[in-house]
Amino acid sequence: MSLSLAEYADSLEQRNLIWPRVAAAVPVAANASIRPLAGVRAVLWDVYGTLLRVTDGQYTILPAEELRLQIALDKTIHEFNMWNHMYRKPGPPWQSMIGIYKSTTERLQSRASARGDITDVSLVEVWRQLIDKLFEKEYVINEELYGDVDEFAEKVAYFFHCSLQGMEAREGAVSVMSDLAGREIRQGCLSEGSEFSLVQMLRSLSAQGVLPALHEVFSSGVMLFSGVQGVRKPSQSLFREAVSRLRQSGISAEEVLYVSCRLMTDLVPARRAGMKTALLVAEKSGLEFSREVVQNPETRPDRLLTSLSQVISLVQL
Repeated sequence: MSLSLAEYADSLEQRNLIWPRVAAAVPVAANASIRPLAGVRAVLWDVYGTLLRVTDGQYTILPAEELRLQIALDKTIHEFNMWNHMYRKPGPPWQSMIGIYKSTTERLQSRASARGDITDVSLVEVWRQLIDKLFEKEYVINEELYGDVDEFAEKVAYFFHCSLQGMEAREGAVSVMSDLAGREIRQGCLSEGSEFSLVQMLRSLSAQGVLPALHEVFSSGVMLFSGVQGVRKPSQSLFREAVSRLRQSGISAEEVLYVSCRLMTDLVPARRAGMKTALLVAEKSGLEFSREVVQNPETRPDRLLTSLSQVISLVQL
């Protein structure tokens, strides 16, 4: 029987591979506002940049530094023995892959979407299409290990993204999530990301501590990642979908607290959807901030945090 994605991620950890690391945090001077918010029954998290510290401060599949993309592609080509099944050019392996990777990503991102939405692409879908091209030169998947082609594409995308962006759980993440679960506050994710993002997040959190059972932590029914949904923030449809799913669990929008380090793309549309909002100002990387937006009573966040642990202070028992 083939490995699940979680089992595959565990197997990589056992090999002691070298992954990119996140640079040390550069602090930001800010005064926290942590008065309790009445009626909070659910907390939704932005993952990359908020729950997790990540290179670039946010999830990306096309980094500004092309060297990082070259390295990640090279590692992926060698890991999955793709070299002999590629349309090769002179030069290192990544050079034969980088152009088609970029063009495939850009083509998928350019697909039409509903009015007002910004399209996003699944990294798994990108690699699924790249793998199809390998089949043209008799590429063979070890299905006993990786599963069928769709399962294989998810594992390749996971390995590639781990090679592309360093990440680690933000200080206090496991503690605050465990505390919220103990208070029976429902939690969920509303974030950029792809099909593998839940496993990637849990792997990063596990390095910090042990979470309660998954169904106890993420009990809201909301696990929305932009690549899976096909749209990214600040698309209002993403936030409407979160509100709709929570409503099915008997939770109204005004009973939801959304926590993110990004003000304009995350918290402003969350507020428009009726949620309460908290801006995390823990470091410069990933922080999206505007004094005009903060000072405007129609767009400013309800609370300002300087550490994740302060979320607990916002939730009244």
